[in-house]
Amino acid sequence: MDINDIRSLFTVLVFAAFIGVWIWAWSDKRRQAFDEAANLPFADDDTPLAADKQKESGHE
Repeated sequence: MDINDIRSLFTVLVFAAFIGVWIWAWSDKRRQAFDEAANLPFADDDTPLAADKQKESGHE
């Protein structure tokens, strides 16, 4: 077994790992978790910046 065989085997293993991660990411079991993660930036509507604007305008 020479270095080219090892490189070929490594390439095939990395490709198989890539396909495995791709299938895991697109599986229906993970959809809800990924949807929740995608909405995390919008979860906290009461930011300090918004509270400061309300104080400045007198709407507390």
